[in-house]
Amino acid sequence: MPLARASDGSLLIAATPEAVPIRPVTAESWKAAEAALPAPQRRFAAATGFAPKAGRIALLPGEDGSLACVLFGLGDSAAPSRDRFLAGKLPAALPPGDYRFEASDGFDGAEAALAWLLGGYRYERYRKPGEPRPRLVAPEGADAAAIARVAAAVAAGRDLVNTPANDLGPAEIEAAIRDLGARFGATVAVTLGEELERDFPLVHAVGAASPRAPRLIDLTRGKGENPLVTLVGKGVVFDTGGLDIKPASNMLLMKKDMGGAAAALAAAEMIMGADLPVRLRLIVPSVENAIAGEAFRPGDVIRSRAGLTVEIGNTDAEGRLILADALALADAGEPDLIIDFATLTGAARVALGPDLPAFFTEDGALAEAVAEAGERVNDPVWRLPLHAPYASLLDSKIADLNNAPGGPFAGAITAALFLRRFAPRTKAHVHFDLFGWNPSTKPGRPEGGEVQTARLAYALVAGRYPAR
Repeated sequence: MPLARASDGSLLIAATPEAVPIRPVTAESWKAAEAALPAPQRRFAAATGFAPKAGRIALLPGEDGSLACVLFGLGDSAAPSRDRFLAGKLPAALPPGDYRFEASDGFDGAEAALAWLLGGYRYERYRKPGEPRPRLVAPEGADAAAIARVAAAVAAGRDLVNTPANDLGPAEIEAAIRDLGARFGATVAVTLGEELERDFPLVHAVGAASPRAPRLIDLTRGKGENPLVTLVGKGVVFDTGGLDIKPASNMLLMKKDMGGAAAALAAAEMIMGADLPVRLRLIVPSVENAIAGEAFRPGDVIRSRAGLTVEIGNTDAEGRLILADALALADAGEPDLIIDFATLTGAARVALGPDLPAFFTEDGALAEAVAEAGERVNDPVWRLPLHAPYASLLDSKIADLNNAPGGPFAGAITAALFLRRFAPRTKAHVHFDLFGWNPSTKPGRPEGGEVQTARLAYALVAGRYPAR
C-alpha cells in the first residue's frame, strides 16, 4: 500500500471575504482590544471568562448568531517560555471554516501560518477521516508556497514515522525515496544482496535476520559545480534489540527507529523543493533488527566498509553500525557538509528530554550556525561535546573498536565518537541524536511521529548556500 501524503498545504488558502478574523491579544494589549469590541461581544467575552492567557480562545458571535471573530490569547509578550508555535493549537480548537489573522504588533504571521499547518496534521491511514479542518488565509507578505512546502515535507516525514513496521519495511523506505527522487529529477541507486554484504558489511549484518532484505539507498541531485551536501539517515524500521532483546516496554515505540531517515527525507524534500544551489546526496541504510538464526551476535567481529573491525558489544546498538558504513560512503565523496540524523541513544533523552535533540560537531563555527538556525525556525537543539578522552571507552581487546562499551556513562558522546571514526576527513559534520516522537500533543506538534531537526537542517543549508 503506498504511503498517502497527510498534507499538501491545502489548509493555507488565498484571501476570501468570508474568512473569520482571529485577533491575537496579549496581556498588554487586551485592555485596548476589549474596549474596541462592540458592547455585545465585550459582554459575551466577559461572560465566558475570557482572559488573554497563552492559548485561550473565545468565539464571539455576530448579530445574526454567526461566528464574527475569534479572540486568541498570547499571554505575556515578554514571557521567556512563550510557545512560538502557539497558533498550532487553533486547527484542533476551531470549527471548520476559513480564518485569517489580524495584524498585531509582535505577532509573526508567517510563523503562525506554519504552526497552523503543522498543528493541522492528522495521521488517518487506518481510520475514517475526521471532521474537515479549518483553513487559514495566508498572511499578507508571507511566502505561502514556501510555508506549504515545508509543512508538506514535515507531514510526509511524520507519516513515515507513524506507519507501523508491518506496513513499512526497507522496501517501503526505498519506495518513498524513489518517489521523492522522481518528483525532483534525482537519481536513486540501491545496494542489496551479495553486493550489500560485500560493500556495506555492517548494514548487511544488522539486517541479516529479517526476511525483509536490508539495503542502502543513495539519492543524488544537482549540478556538478555546486557544493556537495550529504544527508545520512538511520533507517531501522523496527528494532527488537536483536539477540540482546529489548524488554517489551522498550519495544512499543520501535517503529520510530527510522525517525532519522524520515528527518533526512523531510530535509531533502525541503532543500530540493527550494532548489537550493547544492548537489544533494541522501544516503539511507535501511534494515530491520530482527531475531533469527542469521542474527549477528554479541562478541562477533565485523569488518566495516571503512576497513575498521568492530566487536559487537551489544546487538541493540545497531544504529551506529549501519550509520558507520553509510558515513564511510558519504566521507569518501568529499562533501562540503555532512548532516546525519538518528534516533540513536537513550542517554541523549535522559540528558535533554524528548523535545531537545542533541547535536555534535567538531566545527565551532558550524556549531554556532546550527544553534542559530534552530532558534530562528523554532526547531531547537543543544550541543554536547565530542570529548576526545572518552574515545578510549570504545577500545576493544580483539578489534579496532567496540560498538557498545560497558558502563553507564556518556552514552550519547561515545556513540557520536564512534560515528566520527567513520567520517574522519569531513570536518563540517553535524550529528543529530533525536527522539523522533512527540510524547504528548503540543501546539504545532501532535502526539506521534516527528521529524525533529529537519527544518533546522533546511534552514542551515539555505543559510550556508543561499539561492543566487
